[in-house]
Amino acid sequence: MDVGKVTRRRFLVRAVLPAITAALVAGTPRLSAAARTVASVSVLPASGPGPIPVTLNVNGSPRALRIEPRVTLLDALRERLALTGTKKGCDQGTCGACTVLVDGRRVNACLTLAVMAQGKAITTIEGLANGDQLHPVQAAFLAHDGFQCGYCTPGQIISGVALIAEKRATDEASVREWMSGNLCRCGAYPNIVAAVRAAAGVTG
Repeated sequence: MDVGKVTRRRFLVRAVLPAITAALVAGTPRLSAAARTVASVSVLPASGPGPIPVTLNVNGSPRALRIEPRVTLLDALRERLALTGTKKGCDQGTCGACTVLVDGRRVNACLTLAVMAQGKAITTIEGLANGDQLHPVQAAFLAHDGFQCGYCTPGQIISGVALIAEKRATDEASVREWMSGNLCRCGAYPNIVAAVRAAAGVTG
């Protein structure tokens, strides 16, 4: 059977089930004959396309995967490629903990499908350092204590790298504005700003 085809029976089930649920919750003692009939019909589980081949260029290396089209870039990085430096925070695109670079631009990996990143250069926190030599932004975060619990730090650093490349780190207000999508529950913002400005070579 074509699971994507909407039949009369499936339409009826989906249309009436909410009313049945509401009636049961409200304690309605009697349901209509049609509602009782629909309630007896089993609902098929949701399903979609199966795994497909996807190649992601992560930190300069091609990585071949077989994943469903619905898999986010965040889950592909963390669960399939074991690159757990990119954090899952809100999973709604509001905290910035999952920030990565795609072709040099900041993106929320939790809102980006992995298949959308094929053919593009993906940079995660693991790809910034050159061996034992830290990226200047990483070194600045250490020098200025730009973290406390550290959970948001990878996203903050990635965002800082992009901010400097965008030439937006002109003053404290600019850094705060253009990094406002990266939240720190510990409130380490003064030190984060200082670290980004130091890495950008901005003074005063």
